[in-house]
Amino acid sequence: MAEKQRIMIVDDDPSISELIALYLNKERYDTKCVEDGEEALRVFDAYRPDLVLLDLMLPGMDGYQVCREIRSRADTPIIMLSAKGEVFDKVLGLELGADDYMIKPFDSKELVARVKAVLRRYGSKPQKQSRHDQTGDYVEYEDLIVNLTNYSVIFKGHSVDMPPKELELLYFLASSPNQVFTREQLLDHIWGYEYLGDTRTVDVHIKRLREKLQDNEHWAISTVWGIGYKFEVKR
Repeated sequence: MAEKQRIMIVDDDPSISELIALYLNKERYDTKCVEDGEEALRVFDAYRPDLVLLDLMLPGMDGYQVCREIRSRADTPIIMLSAKGEVFDKVLGLELGADDYMIKPFDSKELVARVKAVLRRYGSKPQKQSRHDQTGDYVEYEDLIVNLTNYSVIFKGHSVDMPPKELELLYFLASSPNQVFTREQLLDHIWGYEYLGDTRTVDVHIKRLREKLQDNEHWAISTVWGIGYKFEVKR
């Protein structure tokens, strides 16, 4: 029998975290509930979760700080949780490395669907690959291979850790070289109906991609001022 995927639920309200655990246990996930940020970091190292559900408002260390600490240790996907009416800067959350967010109260089916989607997109990324290992859907340029099937990116011969949305955005742009997409088009295609964000979200992800991938002399992730972005292949 395959090992259950582990999900750490960080929420200072036991009634909420236990209810979330109940939903996820029914879907055959293993869960661990913690009530504050400091405990979350201790449990994270021992439990080694496959995904973290992280409440924004925690006693002591808040969700933003916990997200920053987790991201400095691992590339584990994080879904942020925020109660309706709380001040929640989704762009800041994304900049810190969160993969998705949900506003409480939420529907149990939607929560499970989001968890499954993030885990499915994240997959298991191999540490070392070459162009000869590629199968499935991928695009290849000088010093760059983006594989959507196994969610891997190789830049200058080395694997680059990249959250699912970043990789999907890069793949989408690179699949249509020199085609200009508006921020609205990118937001709709990559995040779709699941995401009620604004176009700043796209800018955040483009910024993160550029930090990880220095422009090659043959290609670049270019800004088209007043319109959006394109994957520019230089002739």
